Amino acid sequence: MKKPELLKYIDAYRRVYDFSEIIPVSALKGENTQDILDTLYGYLPEGPYFFDEDTVTDQPMRQIAAELIREKALRNLEKEIPHGIAVVIEKMEYRKCGKGIYDIEATIICERDSHKGIIIGKGGAMLKKIGSLARPEIEDMLEAKVNLKLWVKVRKDWRDSDLLIKNFGYRKEDYPKA
Repeated sequence: MKKPELLKYIDAYRRVYDFSEIIPVSALKGENTQDILDTLYGYLPEGPYFFDEDTVTDQPMRQIAAELIREKALRNLEKEIPHGIAVVIEKMEYRKCGKGIYDIEATIICERDSHKGIIIGKGGAMLKKIGSLARPEIEDMLEAKVNLKLWVKVRKDWRDSDLLIKNFGYRKEDYPKA
């Protein structure tokens, strides 16, 4: 729609209702999208703080580390295996030496032996790649060096087990049955 035509519509609506603000927006072209956000924030009341100002999540660091590893696995295996993998942090200990190091041992859980081979890759190349991509983000999050060790285990049909889904830190609705 051309701008002159749009202005006629805006004017017609303005006459019917006394809007506080009218902001023409085109999400398709990315026009005025920031203006609409800034305007909305101006109308929202400030509420109470439920967390400290520097708190960015209510999830424990172990869960975030597991999700970072899982995300790297899914991105690199997207054409190879279905998304039915989970990551469990088996160990996460802080070793105080100099600036300190976190020793993290994590297991990638999959449902089939064939998936295990794909996740590990030839000579461990894929598993190494997943760890190499996840490590820097985990180090940034923890603000410390990380010694990351990854393993892969098969748990056949783990998504069918409410107990395993819960033990892996997920919710049943995150993993509907295939």
